[in-house]
Amino acid sequence: MQLEPIVSFAILLAVILVVPILFERFKLPGLLGLLIAGVILGANGLNVLSSDSETMKLLSDIGLVYLMFVAGLEIDLEQFQATKNRSLGFGLATFLVPLIVGTIVGRFFGFGWNGSILIGSLFASHTLLAYPIISRMGVIKNEAVTVTIGATIFTDIGALLVLAICVGIHEGDFTTVKLVTLLLSLVLYSALILFGFSWLGREFFRRSSNEEGNQFLFVLLVVFVSALGAELIGVEKIVGAFLAGLAVNNAIGEGPVEEKVIFVGNVLFIPIFFIDLGLLIDVPGFIKSLGAISLTLAVVIGLIGSKFGAALVAKLLYRYSWREMIVMWSLSMPQVAATLAATLVGYRAGLLTEAVLNSVIVLMIVTSILGPLITARSAIGLSLMDLSPHGNEPIPVWHHEGVDRTLTVVVPVSNPQTERNLIEMAALLIRNQSGKIIPLAVTTAQMHMESPELENRLIQSQALLSKATELSEELGVAAQPLLRIDDNISQGISRASREQNASLIVMGWGKTTGLRARLFGNVIDSVLWASHCPVAVTRLLDSPKTIQRILVPIEIMTLDAVRVVRFAEILAAENQAEITLLHVRSRSSLSVEQIEKQLSGLLARISPTQNHHIQVVSGGSIASAILHTAESYDLVVLRSVRRRLGIGELEISSVTTEVVKDIKCSVVIFGEPQGHQAGLLFT
Repeated sequence: MQLEPIVSFAILLAVILVVPILFERFKLPGLLGLLIAGVILGANGLNVLSSDSETMKLLSDIGLVYLMFVAGLEIDLEQFQATKNRSLGFGLATFLVPLIVGTIVGRFFGFGWNGSILIGSLFASHTLLAYPIISRMGVIKNEAVTVTIGATIFTDIGALLVLAICVGIHEGDFTTVKLVTLLLSLVLYSALILFGFSWLGREFFRRSSNEEGNQFLFVLLVVFVSALGAELIGVEKIVGAFLAGLAVNNAIGEGPVEEKVIFVGNVLFIPIFFIDLGLLIDVPGFIKSLGAISLTLAVVIGLIGSKFGAALVAKLLYRYSWREMIVMWSLSMPQVAATLAATLVGYRAGLLTEAVLNSVIVLMIVTSILGPLITARSAIGLSLMDLSPHGNEPIPVWHHEGVDRTLTVVVPVSNPQTERNLIEMAALLIRNQSGKIIPLAVTTAQMHMESPELENRLIQSQALLSKATELSEELGVAAQPLLRIDDNISQGISRASREQNASLIVMGWGKTTGLRARLFGNVIDSVLWASHCPVAVTRLLDSPKTIQRILVPIEIMTLDAVRVVRFAEILAAENQAEITLLHVRSRSSLSVEQIEKQLSGLLARISPTQNHHIQVVSGGSIASAILHTAESYDLVVLRSVRRRLGIGELEISSVTTEVVKDIKCSVVIFGEPQGHQAGLLFT
């Protein structure tokens, strides 16, 4: 049944919206739901969608390119630089061992050398599907984790190179001269993309300043030009897309443009690629291939075993602990992005059979569930770097503390109803440390400086600043009001804070949520991304002077979590308030007593003069546990953690957004500046 393109597109949107949500409610991967939806809507089901239609081909190809681009974009090059030698060592091990095992599997099941080596290359790559888990647990600075992340560059590039050569040989008349020519072209092309587009990206972003729309379009252009260039030299377009991700990695940085680029891919194009993959599955053939289960078992066991062997080699070479080795193994186990992309290319080229395609789909399901599960259980006990960079010295809340320890707190004022509470919150901090408050009013002006509308806005801003100054004098703290005219509120706040060398920004909580906020952002998102200093986002239901009990939920006592505790201590000092640290225990190897002992020991180091209560609750929803505990508290202090949108992470949600939506007491969300933690995707 041939449908109009717009009808097919509407069906795809409905599937992408509904199916992942349903599957994730049953604790199943959303990607599995998209694959099954593709099977149901395909030729073996309702026959509503066809993989041969021009619409599906175009959207699926865009999704395939986008998938590999995001894989390259999400690689942290700074972390790679820190341990590049060991990353190279583990990268070679986790590439060569699976490559050899996969080649043996291919030969055993009757594939030629070319096809067998391609199967081996499918084993060699890996997807960092568990990155959000280790990021949330605060163990990214552990060397074994950093080495595994860095190794992704070598495994993915190596696997794509093998794919390019195997497909080139398969297409016939592939002489030694042509092989050398292809390799030289690939080297020159890679250098052009990695260095040329990287330089061009930095220049474009520098010159385009904060024009996010143009920056977004530039990134898309780079992706598809790179993909086209790869095809022109005779290799697959996914090679160019992955290199493009690496090239613009530094130019984009961790900011709103990166978030929007990844968001568009994860919400639209990448899911369509997985639906198309489901359309390609021949159900009778899939059942038949599972009946002859030997190939599927060989693929799954061979991959898991070879990745374990590579991690064991790294343990012996670099003397990592068994726990670190297990984490390296589990992180390098999931096979999603590069594996599926390369499998589809090999299948379309006729190098791989339908049985291999089906086996790889089973492999994706098994490893995408098993890998993150093992990571979550094993990473909890990883050793962290010393929390304090200066031994037992107190850890500062403000990252740029130097000789001048005067605290400067910028308070953007725009709402007369919340102004008093914001100034009082800043005053609590000022009284603890010498400093001043800078009430800031940003008036937007797009065109004419003499327009009546601008005059009215300036009058309103002046009134807010006068009120803020009066409140500051009433509270006995110094105030230096600042009026700024800017074309954007968030940029005005960020620029003024940097010009005043602010130690902290105290803001009111914004209500912009949903799709519009994710696509275009809001003031708080933008300030958090751009700020040079910490940002305290507040929703105060009562005067801060009445706060007597403060709850601080923590998961792992990392350096950033310590700063949140120290921030809560400063708030509590003026009111002599009581602080309780709440840890929600998940399924882990550590008992309640062990967790309490670990947290108590760390607190004794970082706050030897403070008396904190530690509460550990087991099981259940983290958000529900926080909400239940918070019923008897005046204030909850949460830490903002920018959640990476990993490959296939289609649902944008967080514990903190659930908490903020339903909590009955005041909330402060402490956000780190860019380069530490940022964004309003909280966990």
